[in-house]
Amino acid sequence: MSLINDLITRNRAGEAIGLPCFCTANEHVLRAVLSYAKQTGFPTVIEATCNQVNQYGGYTGMTAADFMAWLTDMAAEIGVPMDRLILGGDHLGPNVWKDEPIDIAMEKSRALVKSYVKAGFKKIHLDTSMACGGEPNPTFTQIAERAADLCAVAEAHAPNPDALFYIIGTEVPIPGGETEEPDALDVTSVDRFRETIQTHRDAWAARGLDAAWSRIVSVVTQPGVDFGHTSIYPFVPEKAQPLSDAILTEPGLTFEAHSTDYQSTDALSDLVKSHFFFLKVGPELTFRFREAVWALASIAEHLGHCKTSDIRAVMANQMTAHPGYWQGYYGGTEQEQEILRTYSYSDRIRYYWSDEKVAAALSDLITGMRTNPLPQTLVSQAFMGLEFGEIPTGPDHLIAQHIQRCVGRYFEAAGFRHDCNDRRVAS
Repeated sequence: MSLINDLITRNRAGEAIGLPCFCTANEHVLRAVLSYAKQTGFPTVIEATCNQVNQYGGYTGMTAADFMAWLTDMAAEIGVPMDRLILGGDHLGPNVWKDEPIDIAMEKSRALVKSYVKAGFKKIHLDTSMACGGEPNPTFTQIAERAADLCAVAEAHAPNPDALFYIIGTEVPIPGGETEEPDALDVTSVDRFRETIQTHRDAWAARGLDAAWSRIVSVVTQPGVDFGHTSIYPFVPEKAQPLSDAILTEPGLTFEAHSTDYQSTDALSDLVKSHFFFLKVGPELTFRFREAVWALASIAEHLGHCKTSDIRAVMANQMTAHPGYWQGYYGGTEQEQEILRTYSYSDRIRYYWSDEKVAAALSDLITGMRTNPLPQTLVSQAFMGLEFGEIPTGPDHLIAQHIQRCVGRYFEAAGFRHDCNDRRVAS
C-alpha cells in the first residue's frame, strides 16, 4: 500500500508515473509477464476478472485461492518474489449472476469478494453497476450502496484489511469486452464523476467504512478509449482535460483506465500524464500470444513438421464446433466471421486456448520445436523486426519475447525504463 500511495502522490504532483495492470489467465502470457518482472524488478499488477475466476470456478475452472496458488507456484519457478506482485480482482460484483434476482446476485457477489480477499488479493475493483433479474438500471445511489455492501464484506474477511485498496466506478465496457463495434465514445463528464464520488462517500459513511474509504485510490471513468473488433478509439487528451483537472480536487485519488489495449505508447503515456494511473490491458496480451503461435506454426510448416503445424486448423475446428464465445459478437459474411474469429482486436479466440484439443495441439507444437534450435533465417521471417545477433531460436523464448512487446511498452508508458541490453532497471 505504501508503494501505491507513493506512486499516486508522484502522479498527482505531475510526474508521468503509473502502473500497468495485466489482466489474463493465460499461462504463457503470465509466464512472460513474470519473466519480465524478474528481469526488471518492476512492481507488477496481475488481475483476474469475475468471469475468469470465481467461487464456482469461472471459465478457467479456478477459484481465487486456486489462482493464487497457481500464480505463486509459477512465480517461485521463475524466481519472482511474491512481494513484487500485486494481485487484483476486477469487476467484483454481480455481473456473472445479473440474470438472477438482485438478492441472490448480491449474496453470490458477497461470497465472490470474500473468496478474493481471503486468498490474498489486495487490489479490489468493486463493480455493482449492472441491473439484475430484470430490474431497471440501478441509480448512482443504488450502485454506491451495493458497492459499500461488498466493501464491508472485504473488510470483514481479509486477513489484513489495512492491506486492501479499492477501485470504484464502472463507466467501462462489461467484462469480456464490447459485443458490437462502438459508434462513438463519450468521455465521462465532470458531473457524473462528482456524483459517483459523492454517492460512494455517503454509502461508505452510512456503513461506518471511513477507514476503508481512505484506501480508495482510483475511480474508473471513460477517458474516451476503447476498441472494437476492427477499430481502435485513440485517446485525445484535450477531450479528457476537464476530467483530468477534476481528479485533483479529490485528495489522494487517481483514475483507472480500462480497455486501453492497442493504444499507441504515446497515447498510453498521455493517459498517465492525465492521471489515469492504472492502465488495464488484457486482449492485447493474448493477441500477441496468438501472433507468436501462428509464427511458430509457419516455421514448423516450412520445416515439414506436419504434426506440429496444425494448431491453426485445430483452433478453427474447435471455434466452429463450439461457437459460444464468439457467435454473439461477430457478424458479417462467413468469410468476414472467419477473419474476425482469429484476427479481431476483441480477440475472442483467447477463450479457446484452454480447450483440450487446442491445448494438446499447442503442446505438440512447442514440444516438437524444442528439440533442435530453429533456423534464425526462418525465425526472422516469421517474427520480423528481431535484431540480428539477438534472434532467439527456442519456441518458449520466442513466445515470451513477443508477448513482452506489449508488457514492455506498458511499463515504458507508465514511466518505468528498462535497459534491454543489460537487463537492468534504469533510473
